[in-house]
Amino acid sequence: RDFNERCAQCSEVNWGLTDGGRFYCRSCHNVTERTREVVNTDFITNSRVQTISKGVRKQENNDGGSEWYVCEGFQLVLKKQAEALEALGICPQMKDEILCNFWRCYLQKSKQAYCNRPAGETVKALSVCESSTDVDSDPERPSLLHLLSLSESEGDLQTDCSFVSSTSKVSESTSVYSGSVDGSLYLMKNQKEKLRMTMPMTLSFCYMALLWLREPITLSELLRFVVEGHIPYLNVFQHFPEKMKLCGLDLKIFCVESWPVYEEVFNKMHELAAFLDLPRFPDITDSCFLHPDMLCMKYLMEANLPDELHNWTCRVVKKIGIGEVDFLTLMPGNKSTRKVKYDVLAAAVIVVVLKLLFLLDDHYEWLLSDSAEERNKNNTEARPYFEFKKWYEVVRHCLDVEQKKLDEERAKYLWRCEKPLFYSVKNKSKVLKRRQMVVNLQNQFGKLSGSARRAEKPNPSSFQLSWSEENTDGSCFHGHSLKGILQEKCGLLTAMNPDYWLCTVKLCNEKLCGHLAHYREVDFPQSYHFVLRLFSFLLRIQPSYIHDEVCMIEHKLFNKKLCKKLKYNTVLRK
Repeated sequence: RDFNERCAQCSEVNWGLTDGGRFYCRSCHNVTERTREVVNTDFITNSRVQTISKGVRKQENNDGGSEWYVCEGFQLVLKKQAEALEALGICPQMKDEILCNFWRCYLQKSKQAYCNRPAGETVKALSVCESSTDVDSDPERPSLLHLLSLSESEGDLQTDCSFVSSTSKVSESTSVYSGSVDGSLYLMKNQKEKLRMTMPMTLSFCYMALLWLREPITLSELLRFVVEGHIPYLNVFQHFPEKMKLCGLDLKIFCVESWPVYEEVFNKMHELAAFLDLPRFPDITDSCFLHPDMLCMKYLMEANLPDELHNWTCRVVKKIGIGEVDFLTLMPGNKSTRKVKYDVLAAAVIVVVLKLLFLLDDHYEWLLSDSAEERNKNNTEARPYFEFKKWYEVVRHCLDVEQKKLDEERAKYLWRCEKPLFYSVKNKSKVLKRRQMVVNLQNQFGKLSGSARRAEKPNPSSFQLSWSEENTDGSCFHGHSLKGILQEKCGLLTAMNPDYWLCTVKLCNEKLCGHLAHYREVDFPQSYHFVLRLFSFLLRIQPSYIHDEVCMIEHKLFNKKLCKKLKYNTVLRK
């Protein structure tokens, strides 16, 4: 109550105390360097200690490791991921301000730090040692830990511990099953209502911070950088300090043996934003990288399509209103707004434009291609007419090569990390000996077979497929003209094709079946499937997700005609 200074971040005067005695803002969770002045109460008898100053952690006798908590492990993972993103060009503000404040807010909301420990959890955590200690398990005592800022170094990884001898007994009783203090309790707890932290959620945190800053990186790119090894995720626990011993049940929490899934990371990010009660995110305007007009330009270049198609994508975006700020900007907790997948949405817009111009019914696009080929024979202009057939052959060859390379890399990926893992302290020596034998055998067979060393991972790039207009083989279609398929009508260029086929007449309930429409390759033309396959490779997602967005855009684009058709069918039935 005596601390009346305004918060430097939000200018509010609403202070609370951390376990280490520092002041933190209850409004924005900003932690200051100011500490509370404690009056010397040595002469007072029968007084209860409310806080314990920061000190050196107790070292275990077996392997020299120190006591640590599961959320500290996740904080180290977030720190490594934020540093990797900063190395990729993301502004430092993401790690030191945005992501750090999101993490602190999560710890407070999940009652792991910056709060009073709930009575139920306190009793549960200390139940092992209640019979052998005289420690008061007051439910109003400070929480078990106060984590450091994400910007602090690994070597200083120490917590302001308000635990006493009882917590050491908890760690002794659980050390056989986990290296962390609360590893076994963490898996036993039913924390669905608290959104329990998992490894995929670390990527949700990163994406949420990137979205808040409107950084030029989509979720599909983030996950691709993870798979390529530019962002720590698989076997990231190898970077834990030596004093943080990882074994037993900790492996179920931090050991990942599968690639991150787009839908899981995306949905968890929205759950997190609602759980943290975050305000409306900064507006996604037409100058932002995540705007459909910007992303369409990027994906048109990567798909080796003519630049003139960008005018058509912009027209579709404006026509159906998916470029509006209110549609694109995330509003956590607002169930009436649709969750926007910016990269998938942009890819779907391009697919719809290709259907508008080329129909993609395995017939009309080839007729247009034959016509463009004949015109190019007598073409005297610098810009050739766009031939769909030639584009299909060039891109398909490149796509098959890259897909095969990706499949081989995934098949050869070694899921086991270099750092040996063990589920029990008793088996540690056996695991280390067995691991050393495996390494020696691999080295001997490598020398005998003369196998080359694994190539270094390539530098990260936003483009997976690159096409240069300087190539003389005509494999780049960026500068090709669409004159052969367009006609001028009332001062506007329109498609010569008057027809259009819908992927579906009626959308499904996304909440019930998870999709707006069902997609099976055999039910659709091969040209349409190839275009979906191309963008599926670029975004590293299933074609069905792009198909969903295509159906949504079509229903927005042809809403009036669909309503008339449904009414007409209803009248006929009557």
